[in-house]
Amino acid sequence: MTALDTPRPDWMSEDVVLLEEQSRRFFDNEIVPHLDEWLDEGIVPRWAWEKTGEAGLLGASMPEEYGGSGGTFAHEAVITYQLGMAGLDSFGIALHNAIVAPYILHHGSEDQKKRWLPRLATGELIGAIAMTEPGAGSDLQGIRTTAVRDGNHYSISGSKTFITNGQNANLIIVATKTDPSAGARGTSLFVVETDEVEGFRRGRNLKKLGLKAQDTSELFFDAVRVPADALLGHEEGQGFVQMMTDLPQERLLVGVQAMAMIERALEETIRYVKERKAFGKAILDFQNTQFELAEAKTEATVAKVFMNHCIEQHVAGRLDTVTASMAKYWLTDLQCKIVDQCLQLFGGYGYMAEYPISRMFQDARVQRIYAGTNEIMKVLIARSL
Repeated sequence: MTALDTPRPDWMSEDVVLLEEQSRRFFDNEIVPHLDEWLDEGIVPRWAWEKTGEAGLLGASMPEEYGGSGGTFAHEAVITYQLGMAGLDSFGIALHNAIVAPYILHHGSEDQKKRWLPRLATGELIGAIAMTEPGAGSDLQGIRTTAVRDGNHYSISGSKTFITNGQNANLIIVATKTDPSAGARGTSLFVVETDEVEGFRRGRNLKKLGLKAQDTSELFFDAVRVPADALLGHEEGQGFVQMMTDLPQERLLVGVQAMAMIERALEETIRYVKERKAFGKAILDFQNTQFELAEAKTEATVAKVFMNHCIEQHVAGRLDTVTASMAKYWLTDLQCKIVDQCLQLFGGYGYMAEYPISRMFQDARVQRIYAGTNEIMKVLIARSL
């Protein structure tokens, strides 16, 4: 029995349903048993990435000719959803699958696709995208990392921070300025294989409020020389357009993550309030508990219907930036609200680390910040008025 009684959406074809079941079994059997160890260590080991690749859960939406499974975002959505339902929010495969790989597929040359996508699908390469800098977050036009042409190479200099998969990643898409005087038109993306360059350094594996098993890191580029064909796209200056093109999928992905945690939080809480007793009766028997969960279930049901609508639109190529921004902002705000409500129903136990709702409360907060803050989402939505 699930907490939400929404019908199966049209975008979930039979092969997507089978992938959902496969993902659930794989995560529960192969990954979840190690999670506590990884939370303490602050990183998911490379063997887990490789095992996930062997299971066919990396590159699901990439064409078969490039080592993928030939699916769509629908396939990535169910993998991401099951990741969240298993409590594996720290495992950075969603970014690897549905953000890094699509940049190469959509904007890379044929040679780049053949060179990198098959190795991303096996887990030999672990992907990251380095946009955020100490002085530039949601304002991507403010980045200061530079890439200067030097014969058949470019020299990349600058620093990045808050980079998901930062300690593990050995393929990093780096946002740079190739013409600092040209504003957004001077932005270019480069694909850096870190094992093949000098001058690249990883900083700290950053300590954070939540997502404790995620290796979120600082990265430093000290005159890193990359070949000219590391440029993503056919010419300089395409980076800002490339980022704007792919950001709607990233924001929808964050919405999917939010919805998965909402559903998991409700399932955990309903189970708890049925079992936990106070004053001689189950917590669920109190009217306050019933009203709180009735409100949460209603809002969560509305949210899931909206999420499914957005996925359907995206798979059909019709999801616009404004709607993606609505999904990201509204679903993550609701995520934090419902997780907080659920924690309250656990009472003191909700504050204890051994209860999953405690970790959900910590992990949820960043969702309103990354992929563009929710305040930026509202600015984008407001422009459509």
